[in-house]
Amino acid sequence: MAEVAEPVSLRGSSAQARRAADAVIAGRRRGPLALLPFLGPAVIASVAYMDPGNFATNIQGGASFGYRLLWVVLFANVVAMLFQGLSAKLGIVTGRNLAELCREHFPHSLVIFYWIISEVAAMATDLAEFLGATIGFNLLFGVPLGVGVVVTAVLTYAILLLERRGFRPIEIVIGALVGVMALSYLIELAMAHPAWGEIGQGLVVPWIGGSDSLFVAVGIVGATVMPHAIYLHSYLTQGRVLARSPHEKRAIMTWSNREVVIALTLAGLVNIAMMVMAASVFHDGVHEEVASIETAYATLTPLLGRAAAGVFLISLFASGISSSVVGTMAGQVIMQGFVGWRLPLWLRRLVTMLPAVIAIIAGLDATRVLIVSQVVLSFALPLPLVALMIFTSRRSLMGELVNRRMTQIAGTLATVVIVALNLVLLAEMLVSG
Repeated sequence: MAEVAEPVSLRGSSAQARRAADAVIAGRRRGPLALLPFLGPAVIASVAYMDPGNFATNIQGGASFGYRLLWVVLFANVVAMLFQGLSAKLGIVTGRNLAELCREHFPHSLVIFYWIISEVAAMATDLAEFLGATIGFNLLFGVPLGVGVVVTAVLTYAILLLERRGFRPIEIVIGALVGVMALSYLIELAMAHPAWGEIGQGLVVPWIGGSDSLFVAVGIVGATVMPHAIYLHSYLTQGRVLARSPHEKRAIMTWSNREVVIALTLAGLVNIAMMVMAASVFHDGVHEEVASIETAYATLTPLLGRAAAGVFLISLFASGISSSVVGTMAGQVIMQGFVGWRLPLWLRRLVTMLPAVIAIIAGLDATRVLIVSQVVLSFALPLPLVALMIFTSRRSLMGELVNRRMTQIAGTLATVVIVALNLVLLAEMLVSG
């Protein structure tokens, strides 16, 4: 069933893309359109920051605690920019992705441990994404969840097949779905009439009220800074535009960092808009118990009308489909990088959708499953972050593009904060359980 790893077309750099990149690096092509040859990896990675897990945690956070957890969303997004930028840099400079470097430089037992935890994280990721798309399709068209499972599986598989034609087709589809999500939440904000002063306060004043809000806060971090996105981004940049000198590596990194800032700023605004919508509509003393996607949809209809509820579901469906595609891609990268296997695409899609199918058949609370999956991801997150900081700080690997002192300090502090949040949550869960 497993086959020897082979490069896939997304890693290949076409002659046209190479010529366009050369023109930018040489200064012959300037202006906003100069970003185009380098545009794509961060857009694909950004989908991980707008998946159905974000819908679940942001709806619960906004409905239960108003605007007070917005600072967590902002913090998580800034951290995401840092680590996605480092992941992209690792691929550009070394020509290897994070999972491959782990296999090459870590002891075998540690590699197996990393692989198992990363596979669990990939399955938790796909659980959230597949469930979200299925719920969205079910509520949007009124079809049974079983039918939604089949439709979601077929659509994601069809999009994944586009990678055989190179990186552009799949990037265009993913970019279009991201655009649908962004437009949907722009419309939702216009309809919700939020309290802008409270939004500003929530973004800059840290607040954790207790174990319930801490659980949601860690879920938000887990839903925003995603382990599979860290692995995937280095893969997407490692062979896209092959650098032939340190000067070219630095130039490609500059454009890559610009793309990261643009793509993840958009993702951050969408996440903030999710929580703001939930806070402004549901945190009213009457609907604060709205903690599920289904209930949010049912409650939105009488409060803001069918149009708002429909826009909400369209954005959820776009999120689920796009992020499920990206999650399957990341699963392949993780397995291929750590153990050198590459499952047939249909088999990888089948394996990663099984947890979602089991959850649906068992009749579990879908939104609660989504939130728990995000907490699982948050516990898995420190592993790729630690590995990323180790490799990007090694001069033997990175040369003159090794992390600067401030970058190393910021990355280390962010990793420590994430680990500390997880330990506090674990202690809370043990005490309450």
